[in-house]
Amino acid sequence: MTSCGLLNSSNKPVPLRSGSVTVLIRGFVADVGCELLYRNDEPGPVEAVFVFPVDAEAAVYAFQARLGGACIQAQLREKKQAQELYGDALAGGQSSFLLQQEGAGGDVFSCSLGNLPPGEEAALTLRYVCELPLEPDGAARYMLPAVLRPRYTPHGWDGEDVTQGVPRVPQGELPYTLSLSATLQSPHGIDRVLSNCSLTPLSYTAGNRTSAQVSLAEAPPWDRDMELLVYYVEPHKPSAVLEVGLPGAEPGSLMGDPAVMVTLLPSLPKAVPGQSSAGEFIFLLDRSGSMECPMDGRDGSPQRIDSAKETLVLLLKSLPLGCYFNIYSFGSQFESFYAQSVAYTQQTMAESLQRVQQLQADLGGTEILAPLQDIYRSPCRDGHPRQLFVFTDGEVGNTQDVITEVQRHRGTHRCFSFGIGEGASTALVKGIARAAGGSAEFITGQDRMQPKALQSLKRALQPAVTGISLSWDVPPGMEAALLGRGPEVIFPGQRCLIYAQLRGQPQPPDTAMGGITLQYRIQDQTYKETLQFPLQPQDGDRLPVHRLAAKSLLLELEGAVDTGSEGDRRRVLETSLSSGVVCSLTAYVGVDTERGQPVQGPLVRRDIPLAGFGAAPSMWKMQGFSNMNFRPAMAMCCSASMPTNWDEELCNQSADCALDCDLDDSLDVPERAPEESPLLRLVSLQNADGSWDLDPRLAAALGLSDTDARGRMPSKDVPPGVWATVLAVVWLHGRAVGQRDEWELLEAKAVGWVQGQAGPRLSECLEAANTLLGCSVGPAVFGL
Repeated sequence: MTSCGLLNSSNKPVPLRSGSVTVLIRGFVADVGCELLYRNDEPGPVEAVFVFPVDAEAAVYAFQARLGGACIQAQLREKKQAQELYGDALAGGQSSFLLQQEGAGGDVFSCSLGNLPPGEEAALTLRYVCELPLEPDGAARYMLPAVLRPRYTPHGWDGEDVTQGVPRVPQGELPYTLSLSATLQSPHGIDRVLSNCSLTPLSYTAGNRTSAQVSLAEAPPWDRDMELLVYYVEPHKPSAVLEVGLPGAEPGSLMGDPAVMVTLLPSLPKAVPGQSSAGEFIFLLDRSGSMECPMDGRDGSPQRIDSAKETLVLLLKSLPLGCYFNIYSFGSQFESFYAQSVAYTQQTMAESLQRVQQLQADLGGTEILAPLQDIYRSPCRDGHPRQLFVFTDGEVGNTQDVITEVQRHRGTHRCFSFGIGEGASTALVKGIARAAGGSAEFITGQDRMQPKALQSLKRALQPAVTGISLSWDVPPGMEAALLGRGPEVIFPGQRCLIYAQLRGQPQPPDTAMGGITLQYRIQDQTYKETLQFPLQPQDGDRLPVHRLAAKSLLLELEGAVDTGSEGDRRRVLETSLSSGVVCSLTAYVGVDTERGQPVQGPLVRRDIPLAGFGAAPSMWKMQGFSNMNFRPAMAMCCSASMPTNWDEELCNQSADCALDCDLDDSLDVPERAPEESPLLRLVSLQNADGSWDLDPRLAAALGLSDTDARGRMPSKDVPPGVWATVLAVVWLHGRAVGQRDEWELLEAKAVGWVQGQAGPRLSECLEAANTLLGCSVGPAVFGL
């Protein structure tokens, strides 16, 4: 065959030339435009199909094409009708384009361009708007998803999965490019921008630093999700954004009325670590084959499973005495440490730590529904609220079934979820946290899992916030109608986003003010947060607040479609079609009706390839992988299509494939044992009650000889355990202060133990420990 244009690894032409992304970030909202440029260098017409990831909570609200000089706006239709219009257009020789959500999860879309004539170009542009999460250090985080891993198909699941058919090429060899430019706006001032890709210098476009621009300095690899971290001068301020309705839309409808987005930052009282011994903590860990992959592509990066095990050690050490716990792990089947949750004691903690060290990523696929059902079958313990922590790098075909199962039990537990590595399913990770009133975190690139997991444990240990209610204060002639359920859980350090539709007209119109009050209780105390805002809406044609409000409503409504009535389905359709925000029941379709003559010739389908993903390190030799990149010899052998249960297949690849690939004997190296960090070495020696024992292992972890550790004890009257624990706490403050988020809870447990045991010699112990370790930890650490 004659090759023409850009080729993929199978020597098939790739009509996609480039992706160009423009982002407008205002505070904690991003409005994004993605332009896909296609060119057909083949002798006949082509249909290009591009499957790509999108954040599950993004509101996709517009789609258009430039074809042969004409600009065509796609129309949002019921999905079946849109697919029929697209198919009819192709059959009639008309150029057509289709954008649809694949499946119910909402984090995979497909974009189809049909009947692109030979020698012609087309540019397809889709627009979406999304909320930006607030990072622990105050940054607004925008992520452009680029990694789409095939969804694992659970046994017995009969749904369709479009990710299985996506062709793969070696990392670094994609035949199209990516560019990104961002405009940043905030009345509170822009301080700096960080990224996992190289950026141009930040260019301020306003003298007071309230607006700036930044771009990618070079085309990034498409083998990782691209991130921007935007730091504002004053990020933590309550705010309200009021937006006019869509001109021509019916007054009283979602798009016809003004909409408001209110951001509140409830100031919860700081919980005292270790004050509560109540709680049942269940940890659910993914042990599928892909958990053997590195946390990122760098040499020496820890495997995901090792990072998860270190996190489990820190979590176990941070639990309060008197609580209950259990650890589950899952792959194609699941295992649990105990038949049901057990009391947290020195014995159960020590047993569990031994078993954690033996965990490997050796359980095959990603069957998460069965262990969840087993957890929910075990009865809750009275007075011990259940907290579930789920760690997964996975993507599953039955995402909606999993979310529904968690939602059915929302009244009995909270769920905290963690997406590990590039391409973790935002629909799954965010969906289960939202369904059970917890929080979701993503760990990508060089992020550390440990501080994010410990932050979630602090939230779980917070006394429950109850009696949450909202009240609005608007002028006569107006009313505020809440969109969605409103806040149902509140955690310290997290924003509270509230959307409402404002009906009617304020009297008089020019000077009107609105207000909102959020009221809630913690234990016996009532708290109120109030915000006043002017009722003067912002103008603008993109209506990001309306789109986000519609998406928030759709996320809530779509969860009930499978089990709900025809009325629920109709409401989803009406909300989607009136707002322009795509959902599982709708799709955008456009047809070129300007072209006089139909496109001639047989239509050839071209699936746009995505970057291949690395295999687990223990598979490198067998599969011919080196440093997480496919070798060229492997591209044809292992990237044509992925098996249905790819996590399982990753661990069970046929040896024939390896033999066909001319393996290099130099790859025959022993597996690297993960190096234990100094912090982990010390923490793993801590007892369940918070104390340390004075022994040679502790001395080594502190960098001391056993003789010094024992000989420098200030007095024989001091119990050895008290001296050992003071030494450990001083070491944490003096040598590991940068990892404070990881040890804060277990340190509070240690300080509480010391205060109950040390007596009058505590000041003396602290002074001696500072001298021995060369630190200067103040007496306030021990409450002196």
